Amino acid sequence: MVRAYQQAVPLHTYADIAPDVMRLRRGARDILWPGGVRHFAVSSGTVSDGKIIPVTRQMLRLTRQFSLRVGWQYVRRSARVHILAGKHLTLPGRVEPDPVGGPGTWIGEVSGLVAQQAPWWLRKGYQAIPDDVLALPDWEEKMTRIASIVAEQDIRLIAMVPSWALVLFRILLDQRPGVQSIHEIWPHLQVFISGGVALASYRPLLEQLIGVDSVDFIETYGASEGFFSYQDDPGDPVMLLPLHSDIFYEFIPVEAGRTEHPERYTIAHVEPGVRYALCVTTCSGLWSYQVGDIIRFTRVTPPRIEVVGRTAEMLVRYGEALFLDEAQKALAHASKRLGVSVDEFHITVLPPTTECVPAHEWLIESDTLSPAGCDTFGAYLDAYLQRINRHYRIRRASRALEKPVVRVLPQGTFYRWLYREKGEIKSQTKIPRMSEERNVADGVLACAAINKTDRAYEV
Repeated sequence: MVRAYQQAVPLHTYADIAPDVMRLRRGARDILWPGGVRHFAVSSGTVSDGKIIPVTRQMLRLTRQFSLRVGWQYVRRSARVHILAGKHLTLPGRVEPDPVGGPGTWIGEVSGLVAQQAPWWLRKGYQAIPDDVLALPDWEEKMTRIASIVAEQDIRLIAMVPSWALVLFRILLDQRPGVQSIHEIWPHLQVFISGGVALASYRPLLEQLIGVDSVDFIETYGASEGFFSYQDDPGDPVMLLPLHSDIFYEFIPVEAGRTEHPERYTIAHVEPGVRYALCVTTCSGLWSYQVGDIIRFTRVTPPRIEVVGRTAEMLVRYGEALFLDEAQKALAHASKRLGVSVDEFHITVLPPTTECVPAHEWLIESDTLSPAGCDTFGAYLDAYLQRINRHYRIRRASRALEKPVVRVLPQGTFYRWLYREKGEIKSQTKIPRMSEERNVADGVLACAAINKTDRAYEV
């Protein structure tokens, strides 16, 4: 059956389905899935230019079930039932009437679409933020209002993108002079459920701001196309990939290179340690759809995975084959060696000139790394990457790639860039981590007022 399906159904990208999605938004039925569609998730960009994914009633139901499963598994394993005695702080995205669709058609971030369908008892009993505040269009005003509201509540569970939790925590502490930690504000906080971006980069900072080590962290992996995996054990950082969620998974080995008709593996044939591009078939009418994420199995029975990057976020221009997960591990290594913390980062390339060979440029937002320490930080990055990445090591040894250039940016630089670039900030707005193009890096440097013409490799 699988072989027949794969022979009949080719791989799809968003460009393949975009015309059909527009037809669905305008009211057409029976296009990608039986019936019509009333909900659409903006996967990236804005309503006018982003990827817009149809979300059927069946998929909304599955997503609600996924969220309940995450909570139930946590309570069952931890026995911390007291999270049910307080408020739950969630920050779903905005949802608005679809300007293309008819009455009753909604468009926005998938977290907002799911929250819109939440039962009344959940909203009334546990939701910490009123609906009218969640609907505020201005992100800074919303975060300030939220901080004022939740500061007086008994928050016991947080479900949020970790990058925005950092922003909210800092606003809370700024609003309450003399308060040193989030634990002083919410002494009964028990669990932080993370999604949207990788938790590993943010967890040390979140733990530092919370101020105690008794809060559990649970990572989930989802997208506009569906919610896929979750951390069912707070003590194990890898995530369980449940196979009973009405999603059919296919996996394409990344290291095999890009071919016109790549081999498509099912869960029965994957191997631990291999990087795979993820493809899904769902009840929203996505058929062998390439999500754009790269995952790696740590074990296959039961299947446990870690998300290691995006297919569009890797550096291969000069043969270095640097993946995001390798960059994140190098960043954590260098931060630990120097005893500094990193808020945000972006990696790009400095192209070769007549005087210099190419190099990687690391833009790092930190209030603990000084400009004087950038060269040492870069040396730690370089040594670690040479140890774990053979392609990178060969190119450094042959002088085909120079040592990394590290630039430290003031706190809030990436936030200002997001505002300038996107025009609006949403709950799931993400900072691109790696790019072979310089548009992100140059924009961020402009926001930091750093001289972009400086090509010196010594910082």
